[in-house]
Amino acid sequence: METTRTFPVRDYDLAATLTSGQAFRWWQHDPWWAGVIGTHWVRLRSKPSSITAETAAPVADWDWLTHYLQLHLDLSGVVRSFPDDEPMRAAVNACRGLRLLRQDPWECLASFILSSSKQIVQIRQITSLLCERYGEPLAVAPGCPAAFAFPSPARLARVTETGLRTCKMGFRTPYLLATARLIACGQFDLARLHALPAEVARAELMSLPGVGQKIADCVLLFAYGVESAFPVDVWMVRALRQLYFPRRRVSLQRLHRFAATYFGPRAGYAQQYLFHHIRTGGAS
Repeated sequence: METTRTFPVRDYDLAATLTSGQAFRWWQHDPWWAGVIGTHWVRLRSKPSSITAETAAPVADWDWLTHYLQLHLDLSGVVRSFPDDEPMRAAVNACRGLRLLRQDPWECLASFILSSSKQIVQIRQITSLLCERYGEPLAVAPGCPAAFAFPSPARLARVTETGLRTCKMGFRTPYLLATARLIACGQFDLARLHALPAEVARAELMSLPGVGQKIADCVLLFAYGVESAFPVDVWMVRALRQLYFPRRRVSLQRLHRFAATYFGPRAGYAQQYLFHHIRTGGAS
């Protein structure tokens, strides 16, 4: 049992990974990044060839962390699968070491329902309020801010819409509440999506209140590891039109078809590089 473990890594940009719009519950306290994975409060410190993790309670098995951070992934193989074009090369050079996280499906789904029409800083505020008010408190290291687990569907299913609105989620409130209740009562099983083809799993997710194709693709990519999923939001529409269809009028449907075929079997990874690159001003 230990509270600290150092993992050797190669080509891993922890800061880019945690701030690239995949997850919304990481906070920087130099030189650490503090966050919650499941029921574990953890803080992470990155060096060129290692990531050190520290927990408040002793840990016997670190698989939850290595899985979440995808520490065993061969990133060079992923990058080699990208199209060899100028926009992708620029994105890879700017975001080298960016990984996709592997998140809990419920937390990922709920977070992206709350993300609709919101900027990342606002999503972080909403999810923080939600966890503070309805999540279980977790042990943290001395001197660190309080931390809370993400509230379960069963917990949120018992909350009133008025109660949830105090978390500043606005029009998203009934969508989150209805989805939590469907999952809590067993009408929707997130676990069974693992075994479904991507197209079927996407359709299942899109049957949930407040879940369109973009949110469904985010959940498939960030929670289920479906690397062919290519979320298209306003940032990606801008990026694809600017980088691949300059001076042409291209419909959203055409962009979806292009993304589904051009970027290959790991299109979702390519999307994350392009997304982070343009969001941070690299493709302006």
